[in-house]
Amino acid sequence: MPRLAKVAVPADRKMIGPHPFQSVGEKYLRALHEAAGVWPLPLPSPWALDTGQWLDEVDGLFLTGSHSNIEPRRFGAGVVDPGFLHDPERDEATLSLIPMALQRGLPVFAVCRGLQEVNVAFGGSLLQKVHETTGYADHREDTAQPLEVQYAPAHPVNLAEGGWLAGIAGSTRVEVNSLHGQGIERLGRDLLVEARADDGLIEAVRHADPDSYLLAVQWHPEWRATENPFYAGTFRHFGDACRRHQARRR
Repeated sequence: MPRLAKVAVPADRKMIGPHPFQSVGEKYLRALHEAAGVWPLPLPSPWALDTGQWLDEVDGLFLTGSHSNIEPRRFGAGVVDPGFLHDPERDEATLSLIPMALQRGLPVFAVCRGLQEVNVAFGGSLLQKVHETTGYADHREDTAQPLEVQYAPAHPVNLAEGGWLAGIAGSTRVEVNSLHGQGIERLGRDLLVEARADDGLIEAVRHADPDSYLLAVQWHPEWRATENPFYAGTFRHFGDACRRHQARRR
């Protein structure tokens, strides 16, 4: 039986009681294993940069969503809400690992916070409260509802003609879930728009270099990924890129 391609997944740093924990949501690990067909390897964020050799031993990098937001100083802004949860250790790890991974030819797939990390890593900025920004809809979930409702399709996105996502979907318009309060303001350098919501908010990007694999989406395709053909297709697309890298590495 062939060995599965290995994918590094940077963890969140969370306080549980008086102790810090490294945490990766099971839904992401399950989607990577079941929909992408790869073996996910959680990467402790504080030490990720000290173990850069990890990137030479894996076949992809996956960036999860999170309850935390990127520190605004990372994109030259001040804090608009002191109640926001931040994770500076994860910021330090992911914002450095993204360009390091691309330099090594590693495929990168990013979800929600991960998309925002990709944008900031390439010099872009974020809207800290999309729902309070003129011209944009409220993209947040109703946390009082059951998870099945929170993660249900919430709005359509328009996929770029000829883009990766349009090829996966077989269409230029699909329905996605929506569970985010922040979003892309200024697009980072060398990034191409793959999808926009009807209000114009950028919902997905990829890297402009045709020899690089970087795909990032604002929605959550990991939610019951194997039950949604479009979501499953994005994970399979990433898994195929990881397997190609695995073959080259061998």
